[in-house]
Amino acid sequence: MSTPNPTPCVTLGLAPSFGFGDRIGLATPGHVAAMQRSGAGIEPIYPQQSIREMARTSRSPEEVMKDALDGMQAAGWTGKTGADADHLKTTEDVDRTFAAGFTFFTIDPSDNVDEQADTYDEPTLREKFAEVRDEIDWFESYLGRQVKLATGTVVALDEQACMRCAVKYGPAINHAIALADHIRAVHDAAGRDHEIELSVDETDQPTTLAEHFIIADQCVSRGMKLVSLAPRFIGDFEKGVDYKGDLTELEASLNEHAALADQLGPYKLSLHSGSDKVSIYTALARATKGRFHVKTAGTSYLEALRVVARHDEPLFRQIIDFGRSRYDTDKATYHVAATNDTVKPGNQIADAVELEQVYLERWDDVPAGKGFTEPGRQILHCTFGSVLTHPEFGPAVRTVLEANPGTYRDVLADHFSRHLVALTDGM
Repeated sequence: MSTPNPTPCVTLGLAPSFGFGDRIGLATPGHVAAMQRSGAGIEPIYPQQSIREMARTSRSPEEVMKDALDGMQAAGWTGKTGADADHLKTTEDVDRTFAAGFTFFTIDPSDNVDEQADTYDEPTLREKFAEVRDEIDWFESYLGRQVKLATGTVVALDEQACMRCAVKYGPAINHAIALADHIRAVHDAAGRDHEIELSVDETDQPTTLAEHFIIADQCVSRGMKLVSLAPRFIGDFEKGVDYKGDLTELEASLNEHAALADQLGPYKLSLHSGSDKVSIYTALARATKGRFHVKTAGTSYLEALRVVARHDEPLFRQIIDFGRSRYDTDKATYHVAATNDTVKPGNQIADAVELEQVYLERWDDVPAGKGFTEPGRQILHCTFGSVLTHPEFGPAVRTVLEANPGTYRDVLADHFSRHLVALTDGM
């Protein structure tokens, strides 16, 4: 007998989708308002949080789920929602989030990725390949093949490309497939549906077309229910700010990756670190023909701090000072360029409007079609865990948000509507 999903969350398949992360548990009404205003044609994922974020905010999968479902009900949402258990690395992670009713499982095999593989010269590459060779059973099946894409591009799977993929991603592919097998087993036993996203974006170097082909082909051919793949795209995807890179080159690259996704799956292309990357959303939607997933997380926390800035300026100043003191430690797991030296301390900014602009930036100050660029946002973004688990600051932030729900809903609705409009413009 099947076991009912303990939540009303469903799988979304290949529909364009948008994930709203919420690190405090009060943002869903604002997310719903943005979807109601600007999300036509896009399916939402309201319950979404990574295992890493849960640990940093001392929340459980059940709490994340309950907060999102309660917020949906309070805001009058009657449509679908997925539920993203993000950055899963272990079977324990899977079991915890499965029990809470999540339906969309993002596998993160980054611990098994050799991030230095792109820098190895040929002798080193061959040496590293010899170390993993016994784990790789697909090498010969790809060696020497050429893959022609609908764009006309030919992807050459020569010896160098195959060896580098084996070194860089070989153990990660094995780990991801093993975790996917566990996900499938627990869902089959319960008679419940699921879908999987694979994240290989947390590397310094972009995922090549040859690597994308081998990764996805292995996952699909070995039974993974792959609904979306997050490669590491060209350019810089730093937290809290807009895309840094050549937009024309990025769109050309997106077209190639989208052609692979269509040919091998089809599956969606997923954009991680999607918060505030407004300048590239239209290109993403256009290249994928609407077959995309965008994942956001920290930006809702930053908009919570905007509410604090407008209703309790002294508290906002304290959080800035505390964030600066924690930044060098907390940024270790993030790709960010900001340093404390690049941003004026709060005590050197007397004006409240300027303070918000420097540390959060207001949309009024952003050029049309662009997202935020101020590095102050990165300092506040990376230190969310330290703030929210602080015995004074965490409860104080929640108090301000609970006292001003309309402001939080409105800033989130405005913020995410800009994201959603940019996406729908490309569909």
